[in-house]
Amino acid sequence: MREVVKRIDLIPTEPVEMEGAKDAFIQWLISKDDGAPRFAMRRFIIRPGGSIPKHAHWYEHEIYVLKGRGIVGVEDREYEVTAGSVLFVPPEIPHWYKNIGDEDWEFICIIPLKE
Repeated sequence: MREVVKRIDLIPTEPVEMEGAKDAFIQWLISKDDGAPRFAMRRFIIRPGGSIPKHAHWYEHEIYVLKGRGIVGVEDREYEVTAGSVLFVPPEIPHWYKNIGDEDWEFICIIPLKE
């Protein structure tokens, strides 16, 4: 295993491929492709008015908001978050995201990988 050093502006940004996602994009900053065996680091960019619909996964999410303003829904609760907010979403819990600001909402999301 070897260290990895990259520039974020050289990593491809792709649309979030989920039915109902609107103006939402993802960058896989660190993944299995980089040799990371246990965790992936992703950057999400959700444009103003954009969203990712309610969904759930087998894995937890650890999120750090870089910029912008959004709502994170977790089950029946909603949290307004801004730059500097951190969140933990447990596994198997329905959650969703919506940009409520007038600029891109960007956050880092770290997830475990199946070995």
